[in-house]
Amino acid sequence: MVLVELAQRSLPIPDGVQLSVEARHVKVTGPKGTLEEDFAHLPVSFDLEKGSLRVYSQWARKREVALVGTAIAHVRNMIRGVTNGYTYKLKTVYAHFPVTVKVQEKERRLTIENFTGEKTPRVIRIVGSAKVKIAGDEIHVQGTNLRDVSQTASNIQQGTRIRDKDQRVFLDGIYIFEKTEGS
Repeated sequence: MVLVELAQRSLPIPDGVQLSVEARHVKVTGPKGTLEEDFAHLPVSFDLEKGSLRVYSQWARKREVALVGTAIAHVRNMIRGVTNGYTYKLKTVYAHFPVTVKVQEKERRLTIENFTGEKTPRVIRIVGSAKVKIAGDEIHVQGTNLRDVSQTASNIQQGTRIRDKDQRVFLDGIYIFEKTEGS
C-alpha cells in the first residue's frame, strides 16, 4: 500500500464566475445562473486561493487521489454550465408509424404517442432544471446542470427502446446525435 502525503489539484476560476466554498458545499454563480453541489460524501477538502480552487486530500491512497480528480471534474462542469450551458440534441426516427412528441412543462414530463403503433403513450420524466424544446423531428434538451440535461436526454432515448425484436431491423426510436456546450 502506497500513501501519498498530499494529493492535490487546482482549477482556475474564469472571469465572470463567482465560486464560494463552505465546508464541502460548493456554489458557482455565473451569467447563466447558479449551481450548488454538496461534496460532503467525498474525503476531499477545498480551498479558495487567488483566482483558483484547490482540491486536496491528505495521506491519500489510490481511491482518494481519484476522488480529487472527480471533484475537480464536477466543479469544472458546474463552471462550464453557468458560463455556456449544455445542449443535447435528439432525433426522432420512425419507419411507418409517425411518432408524436409533446412536452408538458408543468408536469415536467414528455409524452411519446403512436410509437410503433402503440395505443398507450410512453411518458418520460424531465429531470431537475432541464428544458425540453421540440423543433420538428428534433428534440433539444438544454440547461446549466450537465447531470440534469444528460439524464433527461438518456431517459428520452431509453424510453423508446424496443424490446423483444431485432434492433437491427426495428430502428424506430429517439436517439442522441449531438452534445454541445452552449444553449
